[in-house]
Amino acid sequence: MSTVTRIKCKTDNCYLVANGKDAFLVDTGSAIGYDQVLAECSKYNMKLIVLTHTHFDHAENAAKLAKHFNIPVACHEADVELFESYDKQPMESYGIVGKVVLDMSLKVLRETPVEKPENLILVKDGDDLSAYGFDAKIIGFPGHTKGSIGVDVEGKDLLVGDELDNWISPATGHLYNDLDAIKKSADKITALGERTIYYGHGKPTKNKFKKI
Repeated sequence: MSTVTRIKCKTDNCYLVANGKDAFLVDTGSAIGYDQVLAECSKYNMKLIVLTHTHFDHAENAAKLAKHFNIPVACHEADVELFESYDKQPMESYGIVGKVVLDMSLKVLRETPVEKPENLILVKDGDDLSAYGFDAKIIGFPGHTKGSIGVDVEGKDLLVGDELDNWISPATGHLYNDLDAIKKSADKITALGERTIYYGHGKPTKNKFKKI
């Protein structure tokens, strides 16, 4: 049975999914949290990094960690363009929380380049991670970005990146590239039923959240 461990780096979350001594990392945080994430990952035999999307607060450490552990980095093809520029997929927001977060994020999103990992592999909805020794699969959750994905671990733990957030209370992600798509992704998450939800921002909860 796999376990999910939250690595909290200020307002960002990364997650180690471990099966005994082997593990993979979901998201990598920003550069300020590199040493913390490296220390936690070093406790395991690392197999893979999965990026739910390629904004800096989820992907800035990906290339460096991948080199250190000599492992691949997985992301969706639609998000590869974000390694070049955030402006490839500009975002909007809803509600007071969303507007505050977006205002705080825009400048740093535009000014923080994310190095593209050398050993990048592309994954899509329905792909499984059995080749790496885990009962886990990729689920497509477009909306926050075009290529946003989640990871469903053993049908009990769901890592959703920023498709949902828990800044104040669990809700559909307050920042989006495509409003209709993020609404559909929220419905998709609800339809998965009983899960523990692990957010890119905020504490884990059960699969119950406020929709737009």
